[in-house]
Amino acid sequence: MKFVSLRNILFIAVLVLTLGLMGCRTAPIYNVENSPISISSDKASMKQIKKAIMSAGASLGWRMKEVKPGHIVATLLLRGNSAVVDIPYTSKSYNIAYKDSTGLKYDGSMIHKNYNGWIQNLDNAIQSRVSIL
Repeated sequence: MKFVSLRNILFIAVLVLTLGLMGCRTAPIYNVENSPISISSDKASMKQIKKAIMSAGASLGWRMKEVKPGHIVATLLLRGNSAVVDIPYTSKSYNIAYKDSTGLKYDGSMIHKNYNGWIQNLDNAIQSRVSIL
C-alpha cells in the first residue's frame, strides 16, 4: 500500500475547495425599485421616456418590447443564457424586476451573480438616457 504524500493531500484539498467555490456563483437577486426619472426639461413626454429606456436597453444588447403604454419587457440572450425583466415606468420613476431566466440558476431568491451586473448596467444606461431629456 502506497502512502499519499502531503503534496498530494494539499493538491486534493485545494481542488475540492476550488470546485466548491465555483458553485458559489449565485447572489441575491437585484431589482431596481422606484428609480427616479430626473429630467432637465420641464415636461418630458411618456413617449420620450419610452424611447430613452428602449434605446438604453438596445445599446446593451437587450431586446426591448413595449407590451402596453408604461410597460416594457426586456430580454437579454447571452452565451446560451437568457434573462427577462419587466420595466414598468411613469413620468416620475421606473422599476426593473426579474421576470424569467434560463441557465442562471434562479431558485426564487438567488441567481447567477452576472445577472445582477447586467441589471446594474441597464439601470445606469437608463439613468444616463433619461437625464438628458
